Amino acid sequence: MRRSVKLAPALLAMLALSACVDSSGYPSLSRRDVEKNQAEPAPATPPGAIPDSPDLAPRLARLVEQARAAHEKFAAVRPRAEQLVSGASGAAMASEGWSVASVALAELESSRSDAMVALADLDQLYTARRIEGGDGASIAAARDQVMAWIGDEDQVLAALRGRLGG
Repeated sequence: MRRSVKLAPALLAMLALSACVDSSGYPSLSRRDVEKNQAEPAPATPPGAIPDSPDLAPRLARLVEQARAAHEKFAAVRPRAEQLVSGASGAAMASEGWSVASVALAELESSRSDAMVALADLDQLYTARRIEGGDGASIAAARDQVMAWIGDEDQVLAALRGRLGG
């Protein structure tokens, strides 16, 4: 008798759970009533719906000029850094030559950082423009130019770091 009393709750639980499963063994993927009544997402605003503000072009010009100046500074500092890295090639880490070359690399990275600030501002402008519903083509063009300069600088820095080691 005791055994049947202990099995009764387990048997009832199994029967209750079996009612939740259909014959295929998988839950239905059809839409439930609750899902059918949910609101449809709002349509996206068409690109170009909002005209560019009059201060956008001068602001883009300033940011591109900031990046161009940083790129020119990078180009001016690069030969010295390359010379110092070449002189320190094979030198022990933390030696005098290695340290001087590391400082020159840091100076290159510093000149690159001004271009990165301009790129961050352009990214922010582009994102805000796209959220507003504008196309952002003029911002994207400026951003692409700045990213190209930074990409070139990244390649130079990676090559110099590789030659310096550490």
